[in-house]
Amino acid sequence: MAKEGSGNDSAAARRTPAGAAVLREDKTEAIRAAVFAELAAAGFARMSIEGIARRAGVGKTAVYRRWRSKLHLVLDVVSAVAAAGMPTPDTGSLSGDVRMLLEVAARALRHPMASQIVPDLLAEAARSPELAAALKAALHDSQEGVAAAVVARAVERGELPPDVDTRLALDLLTGPLYWRLLVTRDELPKGYLDALSASVVAALGAG
Repeated sequence: MAKEGSGNDSAAARRTPAGAAVLREDKTEAIRAAVFAELAAAGFARMSIEGIARRAGVGKTAVYRRWRSKLHLVLDVVSAVAAAGMPTPDTGSLSGDVRMLLEVAARALRHPMASQIVPDLLAEAARSPELAAALKAALHDSQEGVAAAVVARAVERGELPPDVDTRLALDLLTGPLYWRLLVTRDELPKGYLDALSASVVAALGAG
């Protein structure tokens, strides 16, 4: 494959239309990974295209070929996270599904990068409607779909009443963990996830 931006390679010039850039996927992924590292290390406000390029081992032009600003770069990365989504459990019971969701969420929020990046981006979102919309999709909308699927299956099994509030379910699933792990930054005591799972199931009105 032709190197990105190599105008001296005559063979590459014959294969590539004049003026076109070959955007190598390995460089794109390196840049995306560098964004996470830079957000964790410096925060959005102090993060720079120069720092991202240096960490990714590419030139600034490689970044600017793909994204016109650091905001658009972060929006792309956040949107990719939203598209990946949280896996929807199907253990056969509401308690099993809730326990699995809590385990996955706790593992994600414990990650050092998440503990730095999420609060920083939420603060920055207050000043950027574009970022706020992307974060809503990544942190709320995709997870609400998972909660809705879990609730729907529980209703079908007769574990929950048909009028159960899906948004309440999402609040109960994510709120306590976010508060403990990202706001107060306390460790989860032994048995916490089991107790929280039982509390969520009871609060939703499982019969």
